[in-house]
Amino acid sequence: MVFEPPKRLVRALGETAPDGDDWLEKLPGAAQRAVALRELTVERVQVPGGRSSLVVLVRAADGTPAVLKLAPGRARPEAERAALAHWAGRGAVQLLEESSTEGVLLLERLHPDVSVRSLPEAKALLEAAGTLRRLWVEPPAGVPFETVAERTGRQAEAMRARAQAAPEVAPLVDVALAARAELLAAPPEQRLLHGTFRQSKVLAGERMPWLAVGPDPVVGECAFDLARLVRDRVEDLIAQPSGAATTRRRVKRLAESLDVDQERLRGWTLFRAVESGVRAGRVGRPRDAELLLEFASWL
Repeated sequence: MVFEPPKRLVRALGETAPDGDDWLEKLPGAAQRAVALRELTVERVQVPGGRSSLVVLVRAADGTPAVLKLAPGRARPEAERAALAHWAGRGAVQLLEESSTEGVLLLERLHPDVSVRSLPEAKALLEAAGTLRRLWVEPPAGVPFETVAERTGRQAEAMRARAQAAPEVAPLVDVALAARAELLAAPPEQRLLHGTFRQSKVLAGERMPWLAVGPDPVVGECAFDLARLVRDRVEDLIAQPSGAATTRRRVKRLAESLDVDQERLRGWTLFRAVESGVRAGRVGRPRDAELLLEFASWL
């Protein structure tokens, strides 16, 4: 089988490595070797797939359905492996092998086309939040996960540079950076976080109704992890005349349901929305940038 990377993956990797990257060129061969090494039977490449990895639906030699995932180093697949091993299937997809080829994960097969996003909005938020709660555990000792301070520090540098090149975003960037500084001054807890959690990252499973996939794990406070969920279905929020009020109610409801400080959740939601909007503008996605920055202005 020819392992053709989906267009979505090619486009996304082009945004993060605009000067070129040989990982995509080596990907078909790497996928063939990973399949042969494990004696897997390939069913199909998942399309449209993710923005940071190739996902292949396979069967093990004994017929067990599984997922083979290949990701470049900058997507931090080894951190993902360490987090999944620590969660051991509690709230997240399960590893089928803990030690493996670098950048290759063999995972439990969920229902790749059925995510929490398929549910009505209120139910989707409830199920997603319940899944996220199970992931917030003490980080394992001896694993050098990136911290929220480190990750947002890199993002803050990029935001400042963009504000200089595009002065129209500077006021929101200033507010977001001030919020970050205040939030980092006294974080209430340090937990292992999913890092990129949203409704589409929660898939239907067999051993549990819903399980999280695709973490980019980070260690920090729970409000940081919950912040990305607040802006799920942002297009629908922007289209509503009452979008701003709906967003504020969502912050309040999620904070109360997961026992997270409401103001801290609002602050991280603001920072993460501005960061995503600024990044979208930088890589040539002006419509996404406009939506995200308008959303951020409501906070």
